[in-house]
This record gives sequence, C-alpha cells and structure tokens, in this order.
Amino acid sequence: MTDQAQNNGEQEQSFAELFEASYAGQAEPLNVGDKISARIISVGEDSVYLDTGTKVDGVAEKKELLDADGNFPYKEGDSVDLYVVSKTRSEIILSRALAGAGGLEMLQNAKDVGLPVDGHVKETCKGGFSVEIMGRRAFCPVSQIDARFVENPEEYVGQTLPFLISKLEERGRNIVVTRRALLERERMAATEEFLAKVNPGDEIDGTVVRLADFGAFVEIAPGLEGMVHVSEISYSRVAKPDEAVSVGDKIRVKVLGVEPGKKPGQMKISLSRKQTMGDPWLEVPAKLKAGEKVTGKVVRLADFGAFVELLPGVDGLVHISEMSYTKRVNKPSEIVNPGDMVTVVVKDIDPIKRRISLSLKDAEGDPWIEAAGKYTPGTQVTGTVEKRETFGIFVNLEPGVTALLPKSRMAIAVDPKPFDALKKGDSVTLVVEDLRASERRIALSPLEVRETAGQAGRENGDWKAYAKQARTAKSEERSMGSLGLALAKAMKAKK
Repeated sequence: MTDQAQNNGEQEQSFAELFEASYAGQAEPLNVGDKISARIISVGEDSVYLDTGTKVDGVAEKKELLDADGNFPYKEGDSVDLYVVSKTRSEIILSRALAGAGGLEMLQNAKDVGLPVDGHVKETCKGGFSVEIMGRRAFCPVSQIDARFVENPEEYVGQTLPFLISKLEERGRNIVVTRRALLERERMAATEEFLAKVNPGDEIDGTVVRLADFGAFVEIAPGLEGMVHVSEISYSRVAKPDEAVSVGDKIRVKVLGVEPGKKPGQMKISLSRKQTMGDPWLEVPAKLKAGEKVTGKVVRLADFGAFVELLPGVDGLVHISEMSYTKRVNKPSEIVNPGDMVTVVVKDIDPIKRRISLSLKDAEGDPWIEAAGKYTPGTQVTGTVEKRETFGIFVNLEPGVTALLPKSRMAIAVDPKPFDALKKGDSVTLVVEDLRASERRIALSPLEVRETAGQAGRENGDWKAYAKQARTAKSEERSMGSLGLALAKAMKAKK
C-alpha cells in the first residue's frame, strides 16, 4: 500500500469517527407518531423551538401551547410532551395532535402510527357523537369519548379534543375515532412513570376531578387518579366530600398505598389530604384551657351526648348530663342539632386519649347558686305544676329549679280540695317550708294549714304552737295566712 493510499484510509477512518462522535449521546432517530418530552430552546413570536434529543431541533406552533386563558405558560428550559407529526432532514414538526385540513394519506398515517388528531365534537347522534377531524366527519361511540362513564353526553359538544383513529374505510367516508384508547394509553404511561418515582409516604400535588359519597378522586398525573377517602379529607369531621373540597381544587395529598386494580394495568392509589395538614391536637395546649368558655359547632349527636368542634379537627363531648340545669334531657336533640353554634365550658382535657369534656349547662349558669337567697323558708312563691306523683306534686319555680309539695302537707291544708284538682301547667301559690340548696331540694307547704295533733315542728314544739302564735298575731295572719311564715319566725326566735 502506497503512502497516499494509507493517508486516504486514515482520513476516511477519521471522518467516520468524527461522524459517529457527532451523534454520540443522541437519542435514536425519531419517527412520525412518537411522543417525546422536548426541552424549550427559545420562544419566538409564533413558534417555539425545542431540543428533541437528536441532531435535528423541533418546532411547534406557539398558539397550540397556550393555556385555557390564552397565556403561554412555559419558559426556556421547560419540557413539553409533544408528538412528532412530520420531519425532514432539517426540521421536526411537533404538535399536541394533528389538526387542520389534511389528506387521506395523512389520516392513514395517523391511524397506522397511533398519532392523535384533533377533533371538534359537533353534536350528539345515535350511539355517540359526530366529530369533525381534519375537515372530515367521523363517528365516536359514546363509550369511547371518555375513560369514565358518561352521564351527560351534551357536556362534550363544542369541545375540541384529541382522538385516535380506530377505523378508516371507504376512502375516508367511514371514520371511527376513540378518545378512550388515547386516555388509557396516557394513563398507563403516567402510571409507569408514577410508580418509578413515587413511593408511599410521598407528598404530591393533584387536582380534584370528581366526587363521590365515599371520597374525592384526585388526578395526580395525566390520566392517573387516586382516591382520598372521606375520612382522610380533613381533620374536621366531614360527612360528604363536597363539604371540604370542590371539583377543580388544587390540593396537596400524601400517598398512602398503591396496589393493583381490578382490571389489568389499573392501579388503586390511596391518598390522604389531612395528613399533609399537620396534627391539630398539637395546638390544643396553647388554645384551650380547662375552665374557660369557648364557642364551637355541633358536628354530631350520639345517644349519650353531642360532639362539638372547638378547633378544625378537634372535637369535645357534651355529655347528656351536662346539657341543661333547667330541664331534664332525654335526648341530645332536645337541646342542640348538628350545625348549631354553642358556647360551652371546657371541663377537662386529656391530650393522651385526645378527649375533651364540655358542659353546656355550666356556660349558661346554675340557677341553684342563687336559690339559697331567693327561697328561704317562709317565702311565698308561685310556680307551675310540672307533674304529679303518688307522694306529692312537683312545682317548677323557675327554669332549672323545681320544688316538691308533699302529699302529707296537702293533707293538712285548710282546704285540700284545690290541690286534688291541680294538673300539669296549672299555677299555684305556696310557701317554702324547707330548703336544702346543696341537695337541690325545696319542700313546699300550703299557705294555710289546719291544726293536726301529732304533727311535729321542724325544730322544737309542734304545729299547734305555731298555729297559736299565728292566731295571736291576727294582723300577720290576715296578711299572710301562712303557718310556714310562723314556723320561720319561731326558728328565728330560737336562734
């Protein structure tokens, strides 16, 4: 071999090496229909230029990348998922989907390579929708317009959506398209990507896409949904998801678990919203103290009491025994209902067991606190008959204060007949015979009683002595006519 031939060989080898080196690190050549993630190199007035990962840059129409408000949401360095719709040696055309007028060859190519095409849903028709694709009429079965069950077909009319061509016959006169297959394809790709980078315990952002009685479905990747059970929506007690979130809300969620779904390729992803919010019980020591009055919302009733939300996610219990001083409570619903705002007194806080005891009646005040000063023995009072028992009649003197007129006292009345006729709701005037405020007991007596042998006084002497004193003090007897008043005076004299 001559020196010249050897030099030519070395030059050819060097050129080949340089050619190969120029492609080093580049991706495999792209084909029409490929979906790629392209990085934005520059943004022009009408076009966006992107790095395709090959020697040839890509270009996309800027208007195609605008958001719903007509704004361009990207900047240089951002990545965008696009399809290769055509290519030359010097340029690769990228798009979200094929659009505009196109020939039969372009439609056939889109079908063969699985390239999405934009379709305008014109109207509903028997069994599905009439869709305009690249200037031609196509049919989309109702079951293929979405990956979920379609409750209201009319909501799709007027929208422009990406479709895959599933059938192309009779030289374009019979075109059938599907959006469901495209959504399933995107969902599977999103699932693979999700599983590759997300693990249980991770926190991610998502969008609420639909609500059910048992929870909220959140889209966490294109076409990929997870479910937030109603118990995981908030630390506050939530009966239905729409009390806390709405469709379209952007929320932060924590991945609780991932497991295979019922259908091949599906995944069941459990999410929690409340676990991204922080534990509200950590705020209890700083915000709630035993003995203080607070205002809260009744969130739930039980047979034994009512639960009141004091802070978001922090409930306390008003036991049925703590509901009222003024009436006997058989059911919590007699006093409060869910949704009521109430003022309560914090009786006890147990942060370990996460329990707070509350009192409604203490917040309203105990009427027996003032009873000792208002109902001293000898005081004439007027009340309402509350109920009759075999041993006497209960008389309500004021809300929360009920006294007893014993049967034995009615028997010694000058005229006992009116007491026999008393019924619930009747008004009656009596005299306080005995008060035991600490035991919440008041004994009543008729205004006028007759002399009865063997009736002992409250302290010393007997009823005859008190009757005699009453007769000698005629002016007092005429004004009061009360043996109970004479009894009170005798007790005072004794002291």
